[in-house]
Amino acid sequence: MKSLWKLALLGIVCAIGVSAQRSRTSATTRLATPTTTPEPRFLALPDPVKCSRRPKEFFYEGHWYFFSGNTTRYRNSEVDWLEARNACREYCMDTVSMESQEENDIIFQLIKSGNLKYIWSSGRLCDFKGCKERPDLQPVTVNGWFWSGSGTKMASTNSIPKGWDYQPWSFTGNNKRAQPDNAEYDINGTPESCLAVLNNVYKDGVHWHDVACYHPKAFVCEDSDELLRYARATNPNLPI
Repeated sequence: MKSLWKLALLGIVCAIGVSAQRSRTSATTRLATPTTTPEPRFLALPDPVKCSRRPKEFFYEGHWYFFSGNTTRYRNSEVDWLEARNACREYCMDTVSMESQEENDIIFQLIKSGNLKYIWSSGRLCDFKGCKERPDLQPVTVNGWFWSGSGTKMASTNSIPKGWDYQPWSFTGNNKRAQPDNAEYDINGTPESCLAVLNNVYKDGVHWHDVACYHPKAFVCEDSDELLRYARATNPNLPI
């Protein structure tokens, strides 16, 4: 299983999938407009200088974090899921992976206190090449979610994560069904393959929702151990 999540970290298939979603949505909403094949998009490599100067807003379990809306570059802008990851990766970080209840509570509180409408996380559905061949991931909507920022598989979506006191996935959504529900696929054929945290959009408080990856949102970045190791090894004279 470990190899699958390492493959996911490369992001090649995920990135192409986001581009395909953009193309399909464009074709659906603008039928009279000629479309072209989008250029493939890939994960960004870290910028060592940016890594050494990365924003450090709050600290938890050995990792620094920051919210995009508190930076000059992204204060008034939102981006899609892949661009959010790349914005973080330039700083040797990745979009946040809420792997414990305590970490999730911190992110939920950030959203509540800042009255934020939504943010991207690194959560991703394994719906690309190689996933259908894995019986342990079936059904994918239940057992195929993982944190792309850390390569860690999530708990089944139909159960409370081990050690947690509550279900982080929302009990409702656009179709008034428990999340994840892939609701946009029923509307325009675009799969909801990325995980966002929404703030009371469906009168449900702050909860996880599956969302189509092309939607623009703010995001939270978290230190990436893998990218920090790489940047430090290749730039030993920089204080990263």
